[in-house]
Amino acid sequence: MTVQPTLAEIAGMLEQSPDYRVLRRLVPRSEFTPGDGQSTRTAILLDVETTGLDPVRDEIIELGMVKFSYLADGRIGQVIDTFSCFNQPSIAIPAEITGLTGITEQMVEGHSLDEERINAFASDAVVTIAHNAAFDRKFMERYARLFTHKAWACSVSEVEWRSHRFEGSRLSYLLMKAGLFHEAHRAVDDCLALLEILAMTLPHLDRTVLSVLLERARRKTIRIWAEQSPFELKDELKRRGYRWSDGADGRPRSWYIDVDEPDQAPEIEYLQRTIYQRDVEIRIQVLTAFDRFSVRV
Repeated sequence: MTVQPTLAEIAGMLEQSPDYRVLRRLVPRSEFTPGDGQSTRTAILLDVETTGLDPVRDEIIELGMVKFSYLADGRIGQVIDTFSCFNQPSIAIPAEITGLTGITEQMVEGHSLDEERINAFASDAVVTIAHNAAFDRKFMERYARLFTHKAWACSVSEVEWRSHRFEGSRLSYLLMKAGLFHEAHRAVDDCLALLEILAMTLPHLDRTVLSVLLERARRKTIRIWAEQSPFELKDELKRRGYRWSDGADGRPRSWYIDVDEPDQAPEIEYLQRTIYQRDVEIRIQVLTAFDRFSVRV
């Protein structure tokens, strides 16, 4: 009788060939690195699903969080706890949002976000990590004031994925590069998937993604405002990486850019020489993990 190879054996054979790549379904795990008595810190991964993109008008319909420990060198210890809750918004969930997230009116009916429960879960975390903190933080600051004062890190913008030989930063793509896939639609499931990405070791650095992310998040950045810059030079500013603030949220109506602290002086010199062509006072803001991505800046 011929013994048929198992699926695992077939996958193993395919992996030996350069002509095939094998993706394995992500099976969330709770244990990553034995502590061996080493001191650890606590972090939270957070993901929200919302009725839209506007952090002022739109509302959260689902919140997911995963609390985990990590060692001083950035290795992940273990999953400590998870938090998942729906929230019934004051408006009907748009059909395109249901199509995107799978969340229906029936699923959120009667549910709400309890700030005390959220605070109890998140209070001991030293950092909150989101895979687009510029989006998630602004929403969370409306629902739980605790997150206004937390340090935040963004696994999209604060990891230079291209320099680490990745062509993008979408979660599904990063999982694929790690040889994994998942088909979950819940916020907690996305957090658990992101945890696997943060646990990856970048071979050319011999460091975890989490280590690289936290190092970047600890740096100061400088927000430089090109206020009252000549309209005809807007394309020049866009090419250099400046973004537009329309002033609707209380910030200046102006182009601005975020740079690392050592790049502050050269950037101001560029504005004075190329944009204003004279010596002018430039508005700057110093940003840290405690205010970066916040609605306050």
